[in-house]
Amino acid sequence: MNTYDPGSDLAYLSATEARRLFDARELSPVELMRAVIDRAEQTEPVVNAFTERLFEEALEQARHAEDRFLGKGGLTPRPLEGIPVATKEKHAIAGRSLTEGSLVNVGATATENAPVIDRILEAGGIIHARTATPEFSIATFTHSRLWGVTRNPWNPDLTPGGSSGGAGASLAAGSTLLASASDIGGSTRIPAAFTGTVGFKAPYGRIPGVAPLSADHYRGDGPMARTVDDCVTLANVLAGPDPRDHVSLRPKLVLPTAYAPVAGMRLALCLRLGAYDVHPEVEAATRAVARALTDAGAVVEEIELPWTRDDLLISLAAHFSTVFGALVSEVEAKHRDRMTAYAAAFADTMAEARERVSYLDGLRVETRMQRELAEAMGPFDALICPTTAVPGLPAGDDLLGRLVVNGVDHGEPLWAAMTAPFNISNRCPVLNVPSGRSSWGVPTGVQIVGHTYDDPTVFRVGKALERLRPWAYTPDRRPPVGPRLR
Repeated sequence: MNTYDPGSDLAYLSATEARRLFDARELSPVELMRAVIDRAEQTEPVVNAFTERLFEEALEQARHAEDRFLGKGGLTPRPLEGIPVATKEKHAIAGRSLTEGSLVNVGATATENAPVIDRILEAGGIIHARTATPEFSIATFTHSRLWGVTRNPWNPDLTPGGSSGGAGASLAAGSTLLASASDIGGSTRIPAAFTGTVGFKAPYGRIPGVAPLSADHYRGDGPMARTVDDCVTLANVLAGPDPRDHVSLRPKLVLPTAYAPVAGMRLALCLRLGAYDVHPEVEAATRAVARALTDAGAVVEEIELPWTRDDLLISLAAHFSTVFGALVSEVEAKHRDRMTAYAAAFADTMAEARERVSYLDGLRVETRMQRELAEAMGPFDALICPTTAVPGLPAGDDLLGRLVVNGVDHGEPLWAAMTAPFNISNRCPVLNVPSGRSSWGVPTGVQIVGHTYDDPTVFRVGKALERLRPWAYTPDRRPPVGPRLR
């Protein structure tokens, strides 16, 4: 295959462009993989996005992918053929570690692939690395006693978010083209916002998961990427029914690859979701997004939701303490001394919540909030709101202290992210796309919230914003970590 222009930045190619170049025989999957590995070697000492590097195996797979594009052996290229994909460590790979960032699980190995891993491999994607999470994926930052601190390539003093922080950091650093993620309270969207990438929280059941949490209607696995087109490509690979997850939806939804402009759409703008105090820079970026959509011919109307902090606290406490929190509490009861401080504190909080609220208490609030959202969105095609209330969070901090926004002490760091309401309403698809860049040196993001199971609409709006407010990782718009590749 012909050698691609060495003066270009291969590590920051989109997967869509890489595939075009592969098909045209202008770039080899081996060349691309080497560029991504080189970039990882430059950035990982600071970013620390990876828990495991599979570079040698990846180069061998890239050689096989090259043969497919050359027509050798009668095999044809598959949708992700030759594309580097970094997968979240909690997405099990048979025979490899499955620790979820906990010293408690050191030595544990997976017995089978997670459904999303099978989908990536079957589509020809090459898993060259596995990405870091906080312990048990329970935090809005990414560090653990097992793996250390993962840092935001845009500003290493700040976290890339969590729990899919390694995924977002790797995409921003240029050490992968695509990444797998998961989301139970914002774990895809928070890192996407803090790293200037695209993250999709698919509606419940769209992408198959792993028992027992596959039955938790707050969570789901999904794609992260640097462009909307790449996110669509990976979402289409991951979606579809799987017998291991009985709630996975059939028939499979295939997202369109082309979208109409937003002219004529009606969009709701909600800045505070009724319960959050939003940093002025985040608000300004969100309003700029709204203006761009208005200038493109959409009708944008500002609304407010009647949700309160008590609504969120009751719903989240009842749900998490009964399901996810109960799993962490089981571990804490036997291994507290081996857990990080934030994981042990989470278990304590969940134990207290089980005494205070019942699952039924939560359902009463949850279903009311779902109705209020549906009624507020009724006149609109989608809703736009910030992804996080603050521009960033510190790296390496357990965030057990107070969250201060606009000079006001807001208590729990729960209020730093505005994502959990749409896990409560988890049949709604939600796409995070970049909204700007703050004075903190890191990007900000907006959530595009669709009506239940209306995935194409959120991608239509996201694609429009990508055109209207470009965030492409061009040479002058890349993180400062590592030498610039010219």
